[in-house]
Amino acid sequence: MDLRRIGAVLAVFLLVLTLLDQIRPLEAFVERVRHPAGDPEREAVSRLRPAGREEADAGEPVAKTEQEKLWLERIREEAEKRRIPPVDARVDPVWKAIPGYNGIEVDVARSFALTKERGGVVLAFRETEPRVRLEDLGPHPIYKGNPAKPMVSFMINVAWGNEHLPSMLRTLEEAGVKATFFFDGSWLRKNLDLAREIGARGHELSNHAYSHRNMSQLNAGEQAEEILKTQKLLEEELKVRNGLFAPPSGDYSEETVRIAHRLGLKTILWTLDTVDWKHPPPEAIVRKIASRVEPGSLILMHPTDSASRALPGMIAEIRRKGLQIGTVSELLSSQRVEPVERTEHF
Repeated sequence: MDLRRIGAVLAVFLLVLTLLDQIRPLEAFVERVRHPAGDPEREAVSRLRPAGREEADAGEPVAKTEQEKLWLERIREEAEKRRIPPVDARVDPVWKAIPGYNGIEVDVARSFALTKERGGVVLAFRETEPRVRLEDLGPHPIYKGNPAKPMVSFMINVAWGNEHLPSMLRTLEEAGVKATFFFDGSWLRKNLDLAREIGARGHELSNHAYSHRNMSQLNAGEQAEEILKTQKLLEEELKVRNGLFAPPSGDYSEETVRIAHRLGLKTILWTLDTVDWKHPPPEAIVRKIASRVEPGSLILMHPTDSASRALPGMIAEIRRKGLQIGTVSELLSSQRVEPVERTEHF
């Protein structure tokens, strides 16, 4: 080959290299536009999959065979049909703060992995949380739980009536029911051993102020003192980390709710009142609960003879309606009642 032909080949080779140098920056520019720096989706995919492979969205399962494609399509169809969206917490003009309630969805990636492992379609479910939680609403009183949650709670305010507590505790234990006891602080100081026994049985122990005064008639400092004295007893004597406050006689002001909120406590009222302190016949209390209880109800009672004798019938009527009975904190939680972390085969 003569020198002229060699020179021509070299010239073409150099031209190709020059063009490649111009193309590579252009490709890099396009890539930066499509996937900006710090894009978490791209970074996650690049860590999981080899370069040069067609990539799916981060976390999305990839079907390799026709059978897997059919499985994945079926899973996605079922996921769309079975999704129950979460319910946001909200402030109701009548009932004030209403907690949210978790939704349900199919975990597509986990379902697909289980399906491949077991050779047939398996659906794995999980809960989805609301965008707005009860804690996001700020200081508002709470009168009931979320009406979509098939649960109710007994709130038992204790400032007197020791003689009826043993029978109420027996009924609750025999029925497998946990309640929330709101203790008046002056009562609690005199009855620490009994309060410890109530806690040892698995019941929730909470704050009912200290001396059963009407909170709305006190100044801010006096209200805070009423709450803090009982909170100190709960924490130091009973080792309880409490987040609930029930104002005595249901009496409160907006300032009361704000003070409790600043102290880390939710202000709890009631949906249904047994009015047991008037000593109605137990049958009247049971009829009232049977006719008016609904999902989310907070049911107020005290350790009285009427409430003690009505309690078995109340529990029976609530369960007859398909409702579970939990503590106040369980009712206010957005967690669903039925087990959600489960799988279904079909």
